[in-house]
Amino acid sequence: MTVTRPSGPGAVGGQDRERIERELAERELEALDAYSRTVAGVAERLAPSVANLRVMRVTRRGRMPAGAGSGVVLTPDGFVLTSAHVIAGRGRQGRAAFVDGRESPFTIVGADALSDLAVVRTEARDLTPAALGDAERLRVGQLVVAIGNPHGFAGSVTAGVVSALGRSLPARAGSTVRIIDNVIQTDAALNPGNSGGALVNGLAEVVGINTAVAGIGLGLAVPINAATRSIVGMLMSDGRVRRAYLGIAGGPRPLPPRARAELGRTAAVEVVEVMPGSPADEAGLRPEDLIVSLDGQALDDVTDVQRLMAGELIGKRVEAEVIRGARSLRLGIVPSQLEDGVT
Repeated sequence: MTVTRPSGPGAVGGQDRERIERELAERELEALDAYSRTVAGVAERLAPSVANLRVMRVTRRGRMPAGAGSGVVLTPDGFVLTSAHVIAGRGRQGRAAFVDGRESPFTIVGADALSDLAVVRTEARDLTPAALGDAERLRVGQLVVAIGNPHGFAGSVTAGVVSALGRSLPARAGSTVRIIDNVIQTDAALNPGNSGGALVNGLAEVVGINTAVAGIGLGLAVPINAATRSIVGMLMSDGRVRRAYLGIAGGPRPLPPRARAELGRTAAVEVVEVMPGSPADEAGLRPEDLIVSLDGQALDDVTDVQRLMAGELIGKRVEAEVIRGARSLRLGIVPSQLEDGVT
């Protein structure tokens, strides 16, 4: 027996076609597991808040391409967060493109190479700001989604997990080198162009700004936490970040047994070098001194010193507890402001 199947454009009626398409769509939604639904939901919510940044440099011959990256919308009136290295260099400007098709020029508001964060402002208005989360709440193994524009492909989404927390990443401004603390490591695929884009948790909150590709399956992101929120606020309001400066080079060192017993601690920061004319020099710090605490805060590593060097300490007298040989000293130091190019 031969069965004749209907064919041609009119084989399925309009209502039947709509019913079939609706059923297929419902089945596809049901087939998505929790992981896929989370990733799809995050991508849908965040895509309007991630910009594709095309960076140009102004030369005598006109505007020349200087790179590309991504950015995260902070406010409806055009402030966008990105990586400092994306817009680094003189005479940088460019255009920001959004998933709704809008494209707008942007100018640089401020950049901080020592945190690898920058803020630009576009002429676009009525933008959709991203919700900022707290990287301190992340756990190893937690789902994260990276949204950006790798190789210029706008709105690309990759997913993975938090591979590690507490990583460190060196950053440089002139001859000043500083360690970016608590960097997030993820296996979500990152490629050139992802820098400045969002690393997002399952609640569609931005917990990091993608900053580096350290190898296959190894991406790094600057965390969104209290410290970086403060930096972003300073960039938006002042266009720069003010940091205090002591003028020492140092490293961790175990405390001598007697000091360890008296203080109930195991380590301090050893002064390796004191910059001539610096606040540390004027306060009388010397190489081989062990700084136990500064402004009442215990020090175990140089990163502890860096965390304390906030703008509020500039010009404020703070007390350093120091071990010099067999003696314990208390020295008053007045930090100055860190200038570009200072070591």
